[in-house]
Amino acid sequence: MTEPRHSTEPLVSIRPGQPGDAALIIGFLDGTMEWLVAEGRTDQWGDQLASANERRVAKAKEWEESDGLYMAMMDDEPVGALVVGEALPYVPEAEVPELYVRFLVSDRSRKGQRIGTRLLQHARELAEKAGVEQLRVDCFRGPDKALVRYYQTQGFDLDVTFEVDRPDADPWPGQVLVMPLNR
Repeated sequence: MTEPRHSTEPLVSIRPGQPGDAALIIGFLDGTMEWLVAEGRTDQWGDQLASANERRVAKAKEWEESDGLYMAMMDDEPVGALVVGEALPYVPEAEVPELYVRFLVSDRSRKGQRIGTRLLQHARELAEKAGVEQLRVDCFRGPDKALVRYYQTQGFDLDVTFEVDRPDADPWPGQVLVMPLNR
């Protein structure tokens, strides 16, 4: 399914995940982490590239093998990734049927091209097709709350906050956001 093209907006299509996508996800993460480090924002994911982190590489491979992975494409080039499924274990359980955005990333070199918006639109379409009552996502709730504001601009409302304990760092502050769906 493709997004209607506005005169200056590039066409973003979505395809299901396929073998080889884990390497693309890791590449997108490395680019994002390089940007975060350059901005001095290491409190979200640290300062180690995803490609050097065995846990992140294994998680990308797990997503590649799942049926919840979708890739954003522009001119047959992968430019972003979305993983949907059940809520993550560290967030409160939903009270109504839902689809959960487990992961979202886009190519940093394509910033401003609405790739994340298109992927979230696809997640909403999947949720509506499944007949669930809400779409939820969680994100880093850092001091500037930039990611929280991003999801709010995408139609999500604030839900609960949480923290994830980390062995060698301060707890990771998170924010759950919810998008109620019309039934």
